[in-house]
Amino acid sequence: MLRIPSGLFFLAVAVAGCAAQVRQKEDLLAAAGFTLVPANTPERQAKLAAMPPHKFVHQVRNNAVVFTYADPTICDCLYVGNQAAYDRYRQEVFAKNIANEQQATAEDYQMDWGGWGPGWYY
Repeated sequence: MLRIPSGLFFLAVAVAGCAAQVRQKEDLLAAAGFTLVPANTPERQAKLAAMPPHKFVHQVRNNAVVFTYADPTICDCLYVGNQAAYDRYRQEVFAKNIANEQQATAEDYQMDWGGWGPGWYY
């Protein structure tokens, strides 16, 4: 029987969780209007490698703000968007966070808290 050290197991679970978060972020980027640009040439690969991974970078090009998001791990690509796309992305993240909080609150109220449920001190 193969035994995997528990530290290695937890590291694998953490990496998988991070990858899932990055994928969800990329789904939101695409939905917000960011364009996926694959790093399919050596020049693009080099530029992608020079960028901070999984972070937004903004710069001004031709008097317009351009946002980029480098992903060298999941899609090996760059997401590029304008201010409107970035604003839509931030709105989607905010809405998603609100929905997650509402879901967590609903689950808390549905739990069997016994005598210690919400409002027990009234």
